[in-house]
Amino acid sequence: MEAEKLSGIHGCCPNPLLILLEPQNHQPPPKPKSTTAACRHTFAATTTSSFFPNIHFTNHESLPSYQESFAQFLKAYPKYSESRQVDKIRNQEYYHLSVSNHVCLDYIGIGLFSYSQVQSQVSAVVPVTSSSSSLSSHECSEYPFFDISCKSVDLKSELLHGGDGSQLESCIKKKIMNFLNMSTNEYSMVFTANRSSAFKLIAESYPFKTSRKLLTVYDHESEALETMVNTSEKRGANIMSAEFKWPRLRINSAKLRKLIIRKKKQKKSRGLFVFPLQSRATGASYSYQWMSLAQENGWHVLLDACALGPKDMDSFGLSLIHPDFLICSFYKVFGENPTGFGCLLVKKSVVSMLEASVSTGIVSLVPPTQLLNSLDSSGSGTELEQKTNFVTKLDELHISGSNSAHNTAKSTHNNKSGKDAPKDKSNEELDQSISTLGDNTKLEEKGSIEIQCRCLDHVDSLGLMQIGNRRRYLVNWLISALLKLKHPNRLDHFPLVKIYGPKIKFDRGTAMAFNLFDWKGERVEPILIQKLADRNNISLSHGFLSHLWFPDKYEEEKQRTIEGKKCDEKDAENKKSKKTDFGISVVTIALSFLANFEDVYQLWTFIAQFLDADFVEKERWRYSSLYQKTIEV
Repeated sequence: MEAEKLSGIHGCCPNPLLILLEPQNHQPPPKPKSTTAACRHTFAATTTSSFFPNIHFTNHESLPSYQESFAQFLKAYPKYSESRQVDKIRNQEYYHLSVSNHVCLDYIGIGLFSYSQVQSQVSAVVPVTSSSSSLSSHECSEYPFFDISCKSVDLKSELLHGGDGSQLESCIKKKIMNFLNMSTNEYSMVFTANRSSAFKLIAESYPFKTSRKLLTVYDHESEALETMVNTSEKRGANIMSAEFKWPRLRINSAKLRKLIIRKKKQKKSRGLFVFPLQSRATGASYSYQWMSLAQENGWHVLLDACALGPKDMDSFGLSLIHPDFLICSFYKVFGENPTGFGCLLVKKSVVSMLEASVSTGIVSLVPPTQLLNSLDSSGSGTELEQKTNFVTKLDELHISGSNSAHNTAKSTHNNKSGKDAPKDKSNEELDQSISTLGDNTKLEEKGSIEIQCRCLDHVDSLGLMQIGNRRRYLVNWLISALLKLKHPNRLDHFPLVKIYGPKIKFDRGTAMAFNLFDWKGERVEPILIQKLADRNNISLSHGFLSHLWFPDKYEEEKQRTIEGKKCDEKDAENKKSKKTDFGISVVTIALSFLANFEDVYQLWTFIAQFLDADFVEKERWRYSSLYQKTIEV
């Protein structure tokens, strides 16, 4: 019966975020409303009751086996089997995850290229011969398809006059804009060094002299957000933030509404409203209606899309919102090379209001320097020739296509250098050079290029429903499993895990914030958990929840829970004149679209080890000892 109930959930509620698009004053017919509510309630109830009901685990050795747990999982979520295509893609394109047994739970974003794609790229450049051994996984990650080069340029000028850039940049921009469902007729895009650079560029260019307010909606500390706040404050902005109500960490709606709504007499722009649709720390989802309310009251809206799932841009109807700014970021390769870049999209109608500012945050995409560094005399003549051809080809992709004059100048230079090859032959060589990349790069009819971003293509082929359902099943099972871990020898069944924000919930995101507590009720330091996870080949993150609001009845809990944020000497120097930041240090995870049941099961078994009091004390002692030695050195 449970399987039958669940199989109907996703037909009646296929897209949870689209439900939010209904106007609040519109009364839907009774039947759909009750059906939607029943779907969500059934999902939560089934998740809670289907996994070893009425059982608590007090010893890590008593956990059910992987096979038994997976069978229970499939019984509760039979539609998970419909996402087998994700497993196929993972096995074919990201096989390094299985080979290394690496559990990646610290990626909140998405990559451009697949690992297999990058490896085939490297093989075309540095072929494996009888005299050379195969490249390691780490070495493959050192050969990306491009590097980034900083530009000292004004954001406004770049948006107005920067153009599409090289063919390489133009191709990547086109891929990303299509993936985000953003129109090039309405938005312009610039590449930034990272997410923080994109936030800083907006802070340096936004006209805070006339629109003085900066209102943010984040339940956690963020380096990118802090960069924006500090820069905006120096330029005279009045900083405001939403608050999140304890214990469920929902937005304090009354206060945020009061901050957003302007008085009737005010007609000028109020300022910049910075809003994520999901928390990249707790996984909380927020209604798009906050952006609509801000726009109605004269705010410019910056949508932070960095925490959204791979296809969530399809789900909330961006065409109905039209934010003035949008920031997202991409990794190059998931699970291997965490480097990447940021993307800043600006609505063309607001470019004219930006102020001039020179920043180093804008970047160009250029051929990879690692390939240049790899050109040495150690390889055979054939290998060196192939490497040289590849780098030459990438360089041509970077500089060609901007204007015909540049190509003519290059041709003239070649003739002056004594290269007496005819023009048609050089074109033929370019075609041959492009073809050496196989399926990764294609030369189209009009002379432009197309570079495959296989990771984006895979996500597009899977679609919102398949990815969303799969991640929903995994994160809710994980939460249910973690909440079943209880300390032994405690009559009150004291839990090992404390989860902050939404718990088992149909429309939560796949990020999660939590802490572990020993049998005495003392918190295990998040940094210690992260280090121990690294030792077990599990990648976690840690963060700091902030802007928390405790009603009076939770005052005693507030005193036990809240802490001052620890910072290094550099941060302390910068914050001497500022008040101390209070919040909660937490462990954070995020499930990518490639996550599978084995990943969440391995995390569960790792965390269950902390039920062993001797294990916790031993690792605490080891960590403090190593930390003390580091300080003494």
